[in-house]
Amino acid sequence: MGIFSKVFNSSDLVSGMARRLGADIASDLLENPDMNATNMRSLVIRCAACRDQEGCAALQQGRAHLDHAPDYCMNKDYLEHLARG
Repeated sequence: MGIFSKVFNSSDLVSGMARRLGADIASDLLENPDMNATNMRSLVIRCAACRDQEGCAALQQGRAHLDHAPDYCMNKDYLEHLARG
């Protein structure tokens, strides 16, 4: 997989995980666009470095809600914190 494909796929996985956890990334971005654009980039880069993107995609497939991100998710703490509000 090329680097751009990996980044686009990672962006989709981050968005999907956030949606399933109930984490509102869009609102977080709007509160402080400069700071949070950097956070979003970091989320995607961490996801791109994950060794189990296939497992993450399989976990998300067919599930509209997740109570927790998987333990291997490098964005687990941030996404769960955002989901708790």
